[in-house]
Amino acid sequence: MPDAVHKKLEKINLRRPDIMETVQAQVMSHYRSELVEKLRARGHQIVVPGKITIKLAKEFGFCYGVERAIDLAYAARGVFPDQPIYILGEIIHNPEVNDQIRAMGIKFLTGSEKNADINDLKEGDIVIIPAFGTDIKTMEQLKAKGVRFVDTTCGDVMSVWKRVRQYASESVTSIIHGKSWHEETKATSSRAMANGEGHYLVLFTLIETDYVCNYIVNGGDKKEFLEKFKGAYSDGFDPDLHLQKIGVANQTTMLRGETEEVQRRLRTAMAKKYGEENLNLHFRFFDTICGATQDRQDALQQLLNEPLNLLIVIGGYNSSNTSHLAEMGEAKLPTYFIKNASKIVSDKIIIHYNQHLQKEVQTENWLPQRESVVGITAGASCPNNLIEEVIVKLLELKGINANEVLRD
Repeated sequence: MPDAVHKKLEKINLRRPDIMETVQAQVMSHYRSELVEKLRARGHQIVVPGKITIKLAKEFGFCYGVERAIDLAYAARGVFPDQPIYILGEIIHNPEVNDQIRAMGIKFLTGSEKNADINDLKEGDIVIIPAFGTDIKTMEQLKAKGVRFVDTTCGDVMSVWKRVRQYASESVTSIIHGKSWHEETKATSSRAMANGEGHYLVLFTLIETDYVCNYIVNGGDKKEFLEKFKGAYSDGFDPDLHLQKIGVANQTTMLRGETEEVQRRLRTAMAKKYGEENLNLHFRFFDTICGATQDRQDALQQLLNEPLNLLIVIGGYNSSNTSHLAEMGEAKLPTYFIKNASKIVSDKIIIHYNQHLQKEVQTENWLPQRESVVGITAGASCPNNLIEEVIVKLLELKGINANEVLRD
């Protein structure tokens, strides 16, 4: 093994009061919204009789993990103003926030707009690990380079890592409910193999779950199984061997109800295969849904129980937690998933993201001319200033000045 692998991977601690006080003021200046704060204080709604009512979900926008990640990225630039700083990928899934990180001169090592490569790193360089974390192989590459790093990985994500490592230590295969292509799930999957003996299988949908459940109970065509889940299981995974003892985990931003259903169906299959009395020998489950994700889902469900004409969901199109909020809305009423206010072209035209087509589409006559009730929510990676811009735009379309409405 090359000597470089034995270089020290130094973690930089930036969460000191003397640093964070200045940083948080800077972050607030970029992402804070006085209008949203006023709206929150006034019961989360604006009522303009005869024109429009805007109702904001009780929980929305930045969560603690996102705020912490952004704070640390800003702190790194503030403490090392002249030092080259790199980031493994998007700090969070919000294009405006990532554009701000780029504007600070922080170079991206992955993604469609990357402007550096891990091979460019030199010993002592600073690398930021995003909120989703990263996989073990990448950490080993960084270690070999001898870089210093700022770790913004969310604590909820690391809790899942702990769980799948435990599964691996007990020779239990991790069944991960998530998106196999998502950075967080890739990082989690790598931890399932950390001891060199563990295995994993990623399930995205209930249809995939049912396929696996049927295979557990009845067996099936191994070649077909491996082809169906190609790219979503560990090297050497054998469904005939590695589905005998399973433990369920999840990407932290999935819908709780769906994760619980994945767990229920797998549990039923294992009980049918091995008997209820032997279930503890073959099945494990722990709740690893992020608290902030659940809070936003619960708040939206509460909002959806109120009379609404339509829902606007604000956030990055590649944000998992935001996409699930949009799914919840789509199941009940017209829902428009937008990344910012610029997508509201007029009261006649809105450009929004269609998750089924995976592209932006245009809808006409989306905003009722009559008095209407509009619900708004935002993903955990969406800053308040973007929410404000959407609210202001909606009011303007109805001929209303936001400052006049929310005047103290």
